Amino acid sequence: MKRMIFAGVFIAGSFIDALGLILLTIPIFYPVVMELGYAPIWFGVNVYVVSGMERDVPLQSIFRGAMPFLLALVVAAAILMLFPALCTFLPNLVRSF
Repeated sequence: MKRMIFAGVFIAGSFIDALGLILLTIPIFYPVVMELGYAPIWFGVNVYVVSGMERDVPLQSIFRGAMPFLLALVVAAAILMLFPALCTFLPNLVRSF
């Protein structure tokens, strides 16, 4: 299971910046990590890495400021799941030339 998590984060990290990836994966993988018996502190280190980038901003502000981006990513993912043709529109358009 941990190899699948690593592979998923590795592949997604090729397309999404670190902050967006952290915000998307923590709510999804946290219950899995807890079920596997890992200490949640190691999983939560990601949030503190983001806060370490800007030391004068409190951690609470980082979470609050990241929520609109998380919401936007979740809405975008939902739209793409509901309408998968949106994902293939541009590649099909290019392939037709």
